Amino acid sequence: MTKVKFGPFCLDFERRELLRHGAVVALGSRAIDILCALVSANGDLVTKDELMDLVWPGLTVEENNLQVHISALRKALETGKDGQSYVVTVPRRGYRFIGLSTSTGGRHSDARAPKNRAPPDKPSIAVLPFENLGGDREQEYFADGLTEDLITDLSQVPGLFVIARNSSFAYKGKSVDVRSIARNLGVRHVLEGSARRDAGRVRINVQLIDAIDGGLQWAERFDRSLDDVFRVQDEVTAKIVEALVGRITVAQIPERKRPANLEAYDLCVRGRALFFQSPQAGREARLMFERAVALDPEFAEAHRWLAFSLQNAWFLWGEPMDPNRRLAVAAVQKAIAIDPNDAGNHWIYGLILTRGHQWAEAVAEFAVALKLDPNHADAWAMRSELMVLSGRPTDALADIEKALRLNPHPPGLYYWMLGQAQYLDRQYGRAVHSLRREETYRTGSRRTLAASLAQLGRIDEARREAEMFMVSNPHFRIRQWVELVSFRDEAALQHFVDGYRKAGLPE
Repeated sequence: MTKVKFGPFCLDFERRELLRHGAVVALGSRAIDILCALVSANGDLVTKDELMDLVWPGLTVEENNLQVHISALRKALETGKDGQSYVVTVPRRGYRFIGLSTSTGGRHSDARAPKNRAPPDKPSIAVLPFENLGGDREQEYFADGLTEDLITDLSQVPGLFVIARNSSFAYKGKSVDVRSIARNLGVRHVLEGSARRDAGRVRINVQLIDAIDGGLQWAERFDRSLDDVFRVQDEVTAKIVEALVGRITVAQIPERKRPANLEAYDLCVRGRALFFQSPQAGREARLMFERAVALDPEFAEAHRWLAFSLQNAWFLWGEPMDPNRRLAVAAVQKAIAIDPNDAGNHWIYGLILTRGHQWAEAVAEFAVALKLDPNHADAWAMRSELMVLSGRPTDALADIEKALRLNPHPPGLYYWMLGQAQYLDRQYGRAVHSLRREETYRTGSRRTLAASLAQLGRIDEARREAEMFMVSNPHFRIRQWVELVSFRDEAALQHFVDGYRKAGLPE
């Protein structure tokens, strides 16, 4: 259950209740909606328009209605000991919430995901980026790769809750108390480590911390030949699992096929670090994946990332669909043949099948991925897109919420997925709130933002967003988009088309 405490109050986001000294405070649902939005903004301004869109989605109401609920909220909260209200008015703009003990300095949560999270009812862990003791940038990739591989290995262990890579790496290079990190990510345990690679040897130090009391639960140092690095990964994984859930049988942990060539492994680690930075960086990463495949033809992960980059080439980067799609299918099928126990291979295949209108096959691949790794945040996020295309907004929202819980500091793509699911569910105000987040604003998600504004009747704003979208996407046409995307549900497709037209995007 997700809660935030301030002063004598506790705001329960899941039950949508405000408690004072444990007793429920009488507040209407709209006042609670406003409070959730203000608290989750973490001290940032929430504009009047944003609040009105969230509380009265799709309706035109007078500003006085908002002021009535703000007054009721202030009365329920009373004032602080210094006479200052928790809810502060920013003249002519909106409101801020003050009084939280910590601040991120920006919005990192929507109204359903505040800063501090309660751990789940099972062993939970975040693996922080390993410190690079080698000093140079070349070794940085190696330390990051070790971290990512441990996250992947632990994610597939039954009974564990594991925070995704993107959220763990949000703390890279930062000096933050592990207990604060654990509260933010909603886990009980944190793994810290360091790595040094030198003269054909690898030295790895790891320590597992119980973030509730700050106690050291397990620590070990490994000094091995570099050729043994993957065996060390397996040992670390096994000892963490034993510390958290006790001994489990080998059969319960899916066996992953390790690379045979360290240079291929290095190329893959570097490539995946570049992959999401920009289209140009993504193309550079593709060359690395191709080289890794050439060096180690039985390295499944290199085939998988090559497939993903080929898929992006035609779907996102404007390259021809053929032969890129055909090559992507061949690469991901090769990855699955080499390592059928790697969940990443299956969800990427599911994504490629989704965009090829192969619905039943796509559903099956996502199911396999999430059975192998229920902690795979990217798989949940991308399956939400499949649910949108199938006209199932409730399922899409459930999937993206799971993704955000596993990955509280996600890439902007997650908020694009959230916004389009909210749009399909006709939660236009919430969609505007999600799509205006800095993580995704000014990306291709802007077209869904324009459509959401248009459906709210805010045509001038919608047209401005549509115009800015066209600056970055001058060749976009609605009819071409209809041909490119693969909606399974005609009504869902037409709902997006209707919003694009109202926003003024070109036919």
